[in-house]
Amino acid sequence: MVNDGQIISAYKFPSPNPKVELEMLTYYAGGLRVKGLLAKPVDGSGTDGFLYLRGGIKNVGKVRPARIAQFASQGFTVFAPFYRGNQGGEGDEDFGGEDRLDAFAGFKLLESLPWVRKTHIFGFSRGGLMALLAGIKFQEAASIVTWGGVTDMSLTYVERKDLRRMMKRVIGGSPTKYPRQYKLRTPLYQIEELRAPVLLIHGRNDRNVSIEHSHRLEKRLKELDKPVTSWYFDEYTHYFPPHINRKVVEDLTYWMKVQRN
Repeated sequence: MVNDGQIISAYKFPSPNPKVELEMLTYYAGGLRVKGLLAKPVDGSGTDGFLYLRGGIKNVGKVRPARIAQFASQGFTVFAPFYRGNQGGEGDEDFGGEDRLDAFAGFKLLESLPWVRKTHIFGFSRGGLMALLAGIKFQEAASIVTWGGVTDMSLTYVERKDLRRMMKRVIGGSPTKYPRQYKLRTPLYQIEELRAPVLLIHGRNDRNVSIEHSHRLEKRLKELDKPVTSWYFDEYTHYFPPHINRKVVEDLTYWMKVQRN
């Protein structure tokens, strides 16, 4: 019997950082062979797992080795699923529907590595809802960080007119016609099941994913008396300047390590 998260194959991948090893993995998720990138520090310091859940869909927002290595260099073993149907993987993405199984299996993959003690979950943009759904599924997650993260799929449909055609194609239709499918993809409806501390990072000028997504999640978590921290940046959009980005990566990974006890 094949289990989700089981590694089928692995081969070394060129690393942009000499202090970080990269491997391209094929693993099982929901009965499919899915691809992902594993990064770990060569000094053996990556005893905390870090599930990196990207944004976008298909070639938009795809996993970048330099970004994965950046997080691994902070002392984490990082696994970043490409999501089904990408870079040779089986199946098709459906924007937080069945492809959430790729994230769930990625969490199991990290937990199966003998040197990993705890696993944190990080999501950027669309990956934010994937991270929250994974945190709801795996209550043992050490922490959850969403950066410019989607929390309400219906709100995304309203805000992003340029994405409506794609959303109708992969989800089935609009929120009015398919409310159940949009609710399924919206972690706010299940957030009472979350146990891990949450960090929200968002630029107030974000036009890709409005800060309202983080506000709604923060409000709900506080109503439920759950641990939540928010870092809101007045001057930034969906993408932060490189020097600020590096500083935020250092700060958020430090925050993660404080939560891991």
